[in-house]
Amino acid sequence: MVRTDLACEAYELHKNSVADGITQQESFYGDVRVVSVEIEDDEAGMSIGKPAGRYVTVEAPPFAKGASGESTDEAVEAIAAQLGAMLPKDAAQGTVLVAGLGNRDITPDALGPKAAEKIISTRHISGQMKAELGLTDFNSVAVIATGVLAQTGMETGELIEAVAEKIQPSAVIVIDALAAMETSRLGRTVQIADSGIVPGSGVFNSRKRIDSELLGVKVISVGVPTVVDAATLVQEFSGRQPGGETEKMMITPREIDVIIGRAAEMIALGINRALHPTVTAEEFRFLIS
Repeated sequence: MVRTDLACEAYELHKNSVADGITQQESFYGDVRVVSVEIEDDEAGMSIGKPAGRYVTVEAPPFAKGASGESTDEAVEAIAAQLGAMLPKDAAQGTVLVAGLGNRDITPDALGPKAAEKIISTRHISGQMKAELGLTDFNSVAVIATGVLAQTGMETGELIEAVAEKIQPSAVIVIDALAAMETSRLGRTVQIADSGIVPGSGVFNSRKRIDSELLGVKVISVGVPTVVDAATLVQEFSGRQPGGETEKMMITPREIDVIIGRAAEMIALGINRALHPTVTAEEFRFLIS
């Protein structure tokens, strides 16, 4: 069975049997390619194995090659624009909760906590203090890194649900590592979706879905594929059905440390720009460096 968290891959995989109610469109943000898959309802989504929602993939410069300059800036702005379009219009009137999911001790799964470190949290700063510190352009943001069940003894969904119940956020953004079908997408594709997320899907340890039904507010997920299922590669290159230990293995690039570091920074910059749109990416780079 081919496994992927990317809606654009699932669409291509099942394009000959896609149900009515699913559309795919391509656009460009400067030189950055953006692919959007819209699924009207869960029934239609069953044909590609995804729940209803909007899934946008931004094809960024390869993180492992140290891309910088205009192309990277365009990718950051593309992420910010797509994320901003998914946020509720009144999100800035409340607090947006950003949650970094995953295990920082396992490199391919460390994207969430690494990115969370670079999100600017401001909920604790009062209006008067914001003025004194020159932060009046910053909206209210809270940040958590949830860890994983083996570290905390609590489900990721339980932690986020408890925090959301306490602070009553206007929206929730979750960051997590994903799995792809094609190795070419590792370390260069960013998916943004408004359908929530299943924690641990990137390392095939899926837990309870975190979505608007659970939290009562819009949940937007942001992720980068960091692994490919070994069984998928065997099937792709040999045409044979895998078996045995192959079904339990994951493949990740040898430059995964570099990929995670640079992907975390790009995602954090995009999220920060979306949540505080009057502050420039260059100003955020200074703040998180």
